[in-house]
Amino acid sequence: MPDPDSRPSPEALLRTAQREARGKLKIFLGAAPGVGKTFEMLREGAERLNGGTDVVVAVVETHGRAETQALVAPFEVIARRTLSYRGHELEEMDLDAVLARRPQLALVDEFAHTNVEGSRHPKRWQDVTELLDAGIDVYTTLNVQHVESLNDVVASFTKVRVRETVPDSVFDGAEIEVVDLPPDELIERLKEGKVYVPAEASRALGHFFSKPNLSALREMALRRAALSVDQALLEHLDASALPGTFAGGERVLVAISELPGSDALVRAAKRLADALRAPWQAVYIETPRAERFGEAERRRIANTLSLAASLGATIATVPAANVIEGLTTHVTGMRATQLVIGKSVRSWWFELRHGSVVNAMLRAGNGLAVHVIPAAGETGSTRAARAAGSDLWGDPSVYGIIATMVGATIGVGKLAEPWIGLGGVDLIFLLPVILASGRFGLRPGLITGLLAGLAYNFFFLPPLHTFTIADPQSLLTMFVLIGIAAFTANLAGKLKARATLGARGAQENAAIAAFGQALARASDWETTSAIICDEVSRLLDLNVVLLNRRTDDLGIVASCPVARGELGPVNRAAADWAWDRAEASGVGTATLNAADWQFHPLKTALGVLAVIGIARPDGRDPVRADRAVLLQTLLGQAALAHERLKLEDEVREVSLLKERDRLRAALLSSIGHDLRTPLTSVATAIEAIAVDHPGAPTLPIARMEVARLRRFLDNLIDMVRIDSGTLELHPEPIDLTDAIGGAVHDLKDLFRGRHIDLKVPANLPFVSADPTLLHHILINLLANAAQHGGERGTITILGRRTPDAVELSVQDEGPGLPAGQEARIFETFAQGRGSDRHGGSGLGLAIVKGFADAMGIRASAANHDQGGAAFTLHFPNRLLEIASPVSNA
Repeated sequence: MPDPDSRPSPEALLRTAQREARGKLKIFLGAAPGVGKTFEMLREGAERLNGGTDVVVAVVETHGRAETQALVAPFEVIARRTLSYRGHELEEMDLDAVLARRPQLALVDEFAHTNVEGSRHPKRWQDVTELLDAGIDVYTTLNVQHVESLNDVVASFTKVRVRETVPDSVFDGAEIEVVDLPPDELIERLKEGKVYVPAEASRALGHFFSKPNLSALREMALRRAALSVDQALLEHLDASALPGTFAGGERVLVAISELPGSDALVRAAKRLADALRAPWQAVYIETPRAERFGEAERRRIANTLSLAASLGATIATVPAANVIEGLTTHVTGMRATQLVIGKSVRSWWFELRHGSVVNAMLRAGNGLAVHVIPAAGETGSTRAARAAGSDLWGDPSVYGIIATMVGATIGVGKLAEPWIGLGGVDLIFLLPVILASGRFGLRPGLITGLLAGLAYNFFFLPPLHTFTIADPQSLLTMFVLIGIAAFTANLAGKLKARATLGARGAQENAAIAAFGQALARASDWETTSAIICDEVSRLLDLNVVLLNRRTDDLGIVASCPVARGELGPVNRAAADWAWDRAEASGVGTATLNAADWQFHPLKTALGVLAVIGIARPDGRDPVRADRAVLLQTLLGQAALAHERLKLEDEVREVSLLKERDRLRAALLSSIGHDLRTPLTSVATAIEAIAVDHPGAPTLPIARMEVARLRRFLDNLIDMVRIDSGTLELHPEPIDLTDAIGGAVHDLKDLFRGRHIDLKVPANLPFVSADPTLLHHILINLLANAAQHGGERGTITILGRRTPDAVELSVQDEGPGLPAGQEARIFETFAQGRGSDRHGGSGLGLAIVKGFADAMGIRASAANHDQGGAAFTLHFPNRLLEIASPVSNA
């Protein structure tokens, strides 16, 4: 029978209602390319189409496979839109056309695809989100290595970092279908050329597509699908208010206490979670008893929660009137399937009052397995010492107040007895019981009830001034009074405990909300830092400092109270550790605990942005168990505030860079065009002088400098074209030998007296490239070799065929490239050694890189065996013409 007090989760109902208004997403998840995700998506789409559903293909990549193309034929295919990017014409899904067509189901391949610049969204999964918001169902495909949370794990064993990722949130509410294929079958498909072309397949087999990698990826895909199923199940259970665990996957919960031995419970729970491969959580149930804990108990709780967090558990502190109530509620909310608790070392009176925790959990937990671990650190002697040292009766002054209230009640009863009679006096004695229970708790309330009953008997029941009761009715009145006192005391104690916990929770929530609002209003680093220090200090009653690495060293940005002097070398080392390792350090932690402060890093997606140091004025551990969760919440809010400020600064920097690039492009374009006319006049004047004075010795120098200046102006204009993205490609088959000959001829004045060693085989295949851009590339590479290769050094042009590409290298005999500068040398205005002597502008190689990227050619730089620099163009197989130069002729 369902619990009448149970009700659906409002959050779960709201999420369910929001999903009902959107389209439904189904993800065909695979371990690797080639398992058949697109094939399976099209097959299920065809079934829906045959069933009467309006299905269209928004975008499907067939990769030239005939069987996949055959599956696309029955569908209506939405034409893709064409976008220009760096001289290439690229096709992308036409999102507006799909929205205008508004089908019931859209098939969208490659969920993690990055869209071309100029698209509405940078990622295809964002396009899918817009389709879903419009009420259109979507089928899509995804490989597990593209999931953001698994990206670094995949890279750790495949050695391949996938750049296109999707956030884990895309799985929320999505239906997951795993398209699986055993590794041996997938490798066989790869060898048959059904995944990649043969040349690429041979490389893939030796790297990404090894059997161990595929097995690991396959397991990750299955686990990610199982996690999504488990989350969807819990969401449905919360929205339907259904009891039970419905455990498709295990969920482990360990309950800790202030008693010794809780660390053993945490380690046992960790071993259980590892064995079950299940998520786990450590919880401390905070009851009103916690207010009477000493420093040792509080430190023990904090250390145990810290141990659980370091072992990978999520931690929680749950306020409740008693342990059983709080634990039962948390087990139900978490829907835990495994509970780890310690063997009770409480007194028989405690067990009698609260009942066995194990029995309560077994009764309350539907399908819950309870693991009882003996408290390893609690022996008979330590229990006796703890009991002897504990404050069993609390503050003695409380009992003086109780005696005073009972005495005053006796006086009031004596005064009221002539008017109300003996039968009404017993009700007056309920007043001190209720007051004591509500003010001091259950135990003082029970003592007050017993004392009030004895006083009523001694002063009002005949025979007076004795504890003898002559009338049986008076005896019954005496016991009823004590019973009502006990019941009232118990009820008042519970109400007080609930009120105390509720008030403290409300205060903490209000404080956190105010803290978040104050951070949201701050718009600079100094104000934000000051707010964080002031609020954390006020809420936790701690000394707080905030440190940031604006330069090389961590410096104190803000503090409360105002910092006086330096932190000292030990505290500095602890702060540096927290920054560098993104781990807590200092007093009360496992690292540099000799420090006076405890330091916590503010971790964000952008890395550690600041470090907060906390300390108590008395030098003790600053983190109390009942404040650990509040501290973590405040640290999380502070980290988000720093991340927001960091992103705002980066946005401003990007805006400045864009404006600077725009001005630079305008300046370069103006210089390039404005100088071209006078340069033409100078060249004309030189030729006129050559006619009148053909033997002038300065003519060759003048012609060479004019040619160099013309190349410089051409480079300026070409750089502007690259930056503005206005390159237009007109590829055609090109013989590399002819292209090199044309470039050498144009630089004949520069190469006068220099040997050119041409080692380009005549049987190299033609390459598909834009002849004008390729000519500019060769001109700049040859001019760079002449500038840096020495006065009379030989320039070698080497061509060769590799299994993957045709490579064309330009080598010089100069000093070579500085170590580590091979990639930087292609940046704009980067200059190599000797540039100042030879007038290098730093534009030529940047233009080489820009033009090569636009045509799909890879440009690289290195030092060759003879010590000079070698610049190589890699023409991949897809840019090669099948026919040889002879046959084309």
